[in-house]
Amino acid sequence: MLTTNHVSIGTIVRLAGMTALAVIVAQAPVEAADHNDSPAAKDDPAADLADLYAWHTEGGRLVLAATFSGLSEAGMPATYDDGMLYGFHIDRDADDASDHDIWIRFGQNSAGDWGVQVTGMPQSTDPVVGAVDEVLSSEAGEMVFAGPREDPFFFDLEGFKTTLDSGTVSFDSSRDSFAGTNVTAIVLEMDAAAAADGSDNLSIWVTTRRKG
Repeated sequence: MLTTNHVSIGTIVRLAGMTALAVIVAQAPVEAADHNDSPAAKDDPAADLADLYAWHTEGGRLVLAATFSGLSEAGMPATYDDGMLYGFHIDRDADDASDHDIWIRFGQNSAGDWGVQVTGMPQSTDPVVGAVDEVLSSEAGEMVFAGPREDPFFFDLEGFKTTLDSGTVSFDSSRDSFAGTNVTAIVLEMDAAAAADGSDNLSIWVTTRRKG
């Protein structure tokens, strides 16, 4: 029995010359976990997705990043769970079904040290395996990182509440309610053309699954 949590960034469109992603646009509906979820989700922080990010570099690289276990205090350890399976899913033909999956698991060795295993990177036949909180590389030059990071999501919660109460937009760009809090992040870097495999329109989402 698997339980699933899901977050989507919508559609990533137009691979210019198959070398770079040009723009990210939202598509409806968009499913997402948030940073202050239901009590059931809070009880399972390893499964509680926060955000999914995707961007491209001028060198034709695609970077995917998923964060989970949000609102952790700075300095607290990252959240790793060997019973959780994380998946990045790529739809290349706009049928809302995944055409390529990348799977991530965590595990511990006999000394209790945590490591990460990533299977399904577009140019790698073997899994990328190594210690957490380090940048790992495949033979094809793909890169993996898993570990704690300050939450990159920006949100002015005070301004949001004031806006709801007053009816006047009251956001302050210098006020970030998530500043100083940590998430656990999984970051993947790969060749954009290899990820697209001939498509110029990609949809990407991430899931968590727990055996139950």
